[in-house]
Amino acid sequence: MEDTIGRIKAIKGNIVEVKFEEERPQIHDLLTLKEDPGVMMEVYTSSNEMSFYCLILTEPEKLYRGAEVINTHKSIEIPAGPEVLGRVMNLFGEPVDGKGPLKTQYKKSIYNRSINFDKLILPRKIVETGIKAIDFFSPILGGGKIGIFGGAGVGKTILLTEIIHNIVNKNPSESVSIFSGVGERVREGQELFEALQESKVIDYVSLFYGHMGDNAIIRFKVALAGISLAEYFRDSMKKNVLFFIDNVYRYAQAGYELSMLMNTIPSEGGYQATLSSEMASLHERLFSTAENSISAFETVYVPSDDLLDNAVQAVFTYLDANITLSRLVYQEGLYPAIDILTSNSSALRPDIVGELHQKTAIKAQQFLKKAAGLERIVSLIGESELNETDRLIYNRSRLLRNYMSQSFFVVEPQTGKPGVYVPVTKTVTDVAGILDGKYDALDPYQIRGIGSLQDMKK
Repeated sequence: MEDTIGRIKAIKGNIVEVKFEEERPQIHDLLTLKEDPGVMMEVYTSSNEMSFYCLILTEPEKLYRGAEVINTHKSIEIPAGPEVLGRVMNLFGEPVDGKGPLKTQYKKSIYNRSINFDKLILPRKIVETGIKAIDFFSPILGGGKIGIFGGAGVGKTILLTEIIHNIVNKNPSESVSIFSGVGERVREGQELFEALQESKVIDYVSLFYGHMGDNAIIRFKVALAGISLAEYFRDSMKKNVLFFIDNVYRYAQAGYELSMLMNTIPSEGGYQATLSSEMASLHERLFSTAENSISAFETVYVPSDDLLDNAVQAVFTYLDANITLSRLVYQEGLYPAIDILTSNSSALRPDIVGELHQKTAIKAQQFLKKAAGLERIVSLIGESELNETDRLIYNRSRLLRNYMSQSFFVVEPQTGKPGVYVPVTKTVTDVAGILDGKYDALDPYQIRGIGSLQDMKK
């Protein structure tokens, strides 16, 4: 296809207006500066019949009014193939890990315009993480979508890194893992890369980074790059895929910044009017087929610890399980700081996890709800004023909450405590024993951060 030439009419921040005299470009077409192909723009929307607003993807210093641009008639493409495993890339699929150039036979657009929902299936198999609070109260479906919600500094990224460590380490060759770092700190990305190297699973993982220092366009698109590669491994390589994204709120925030650049009228809640459709376009591509699956793990920053924030609420609709981290639990020194009563999963059904697991989990939640009502009484008049039944409920709930704390492998160098992996069968047995009073003699602080109670007794 012949090159289509356009000319820059105006530049405002990270937006340029380009006029074409002949053939109109398509939305998402990639434009390059004629005198420097390394300067790239993406067609975003039309301003009139032959002029288009474009997003600047690279540094804007070389752009000027009247400069000629070339339409490549392609969208942003990333390299695809087994060669990308073990590599760290940016939005354009360029390696940033210092391991040299990346050569693959195939390239894939970060957009998927032909999603076939006829192949979609509902996941029914549980993925065990070895983390007691998750496997017991919020079991994860293989091929499902899991959200980790929490405010600043309560351990979202650490929890996600531990999940990656435990799942990928268990059977590294059974699936491939794709990680998209959206708007997070460079330090966290470096630490994750080093953790994957130390655990010797980096060869089964591919990472895309668009850190918080990048412009909003890069942060917004890098999530789609990771999803595109996950689709390639699912559909072309016939692999089961573990897809990790940190952080979905930063994806929504980048979309908001783009809408402000385009002078788009915000919605009533203050976010961009396109928030719902943007979340849909992200999540509708993360589905499983009868042959292979994509299991998606998403962290979601909760601004001001407000779960009712519109961007946070926009994510809930698409999840099969949600794990909520609580600042109050964190301040009590219980890690992971999971709020058990606000975390849930659609997999907590007898036909999926088994009748014993479901009944034990429901009974445990009832204990914790009753104990939450007793907390205020204890804080005012003391535990000794409770009747015998309430005192048992209160003490067993403390045992249960402390039992759900756990030492992580990924923070061993910082804590000095060895990480533990607890099979869900042991967790169910332990919780049933706590609720039945078998461990009433134990001090709740004695079981903080342990693995299984059965192992402790040995």
